[in-house]
Amino acid sequence: MTDTPLVERLRGFTTTIFSEMSQLATQHDAINLGQGFPDTAGPQEVLDEAVRALRAGRNQYPPGHGIPELRRAIAEHQRTFYDLELDPLREVMVSAGATEAMSAAILALCEVGAEVVALEPSYDCYAGAVAMAGGRFRQVRLHEPTYSLDLAELEAALTPRTRIIIVNSPHNPTGHVLTRDELHGIAELASRHDLIVLTDEVYEHMVFDDHRHIPIATLPGMFDRTVTISSAGKTFSVTGWKIGWLTAPAKFIDAIHTTKQNMTYANGTPFQHGVTAGLGLPPERFRAIGIGYQRLRDILAEGLTEAGFDVHPVGGTFFMMADISPLNFDGDGYEFCRRLPEWTGVAAIPAQVFYGEPQTARNLVRFCFGKRPEVLAEAAARLARICRA
Repeated sequence: MTDTPLVERLRGFTTTIFSEMSQLATQHDAINLGQGFPDTAGPQEVLDEAVRALRAGRNQYPPGHGIPELRRAIAEHQRTFYDLELDPLREVMVSAGATEAMSAAILALCEVGAEVVALEPSYDCYAGAVAMAGGRFRQVRLHEPTYSLDLAELEAALTPRTRIIIVNSPHNPTGHVLTRDELHGIAELASRHDLIVLTDEVYEHMVFDDHRHIPIATLPGMFDRTVTISSAGKTFSVTGWKIGWLTAPAKFIDAIHTTKQNMTYANGTPFQHGVTAGLGLPPERFRAIGIGYQRLRDILAEGLTEAGFDVHPVGGTFFMMADISPLNFDGDGYEFCRRLPEWTGVAAIPAQVFYGEPQTARNLVRFCFGKRPEVLAEAAARLARICRA
């Protein structure tokens, strides 16, 4: 018997850098700009409705596909913002956050030995879910500093065993918002190679400047081969609620429900009522989300630039990539981030953890700017004092 009972295909996923950096942040009383969570409460309407539901006794299992009110609200959200017409009973399913939605989809749709292609750098749960499914995970690099996608490289990565393309836009960790041309190129390849597209759109309302979030399901012919995933966590600043959802043709929802019902089955009844209220807020409240996060982006970008970092462009999300090369640090991103909490009182994440070949991103660090303005200003001041020294 081996030293660990964990199956071999999952042995590379035992610990995450996020818990390590958060522990260092706590140990050194540092401002945590590593893990991606906001430090403000969600909209009062959302919180109040969840409390009302809890006090009204709505605390037992919800239906496995989610409460009907929330499924209708999700369908209405997709119609309002993207002109997508969905059947809330057949084409919408609620999940325990977007991570469960992605894992359940991959487990349902990826055969053992099949290949799943994602954009690199990739959020770490994608590779873990593919490993659990017994598939092969492949990545196609977005090229810094703009993190543009080379469609020829994407096509070259496809093989007869490719089954799924994962599209994450707005993109974590780079902040890149895929352009219409990039999305049309992905759509053409998916159609020509008969691939399923899984989209991670949890930052859909966090887009800045002249960028626009375009769900790939809205492109001609793509709804029938696309599973769209989003969640309430980032939009309403309630990451701990773990209320996400999938929208897709009924054939995909039925398949994914087969795996989901053997995972959580259902979750968060009072929170589902709260999210229903949130999705019913007027469109201008959603537009205000992007405006607010754009201001926070600008605060941190200015502070990091003054501290000596080379800050890369950010079109969406609440993450920012920065190059530490100008700081002349004697080490890579791992070492920089492990020393940073004690050194400056600020925590960040080495971008290497999102790459298949970590050494190719040894100079990159990710910061989260989903914090209050005064917190970001203090973090920037701490970094400037130390990094300039």
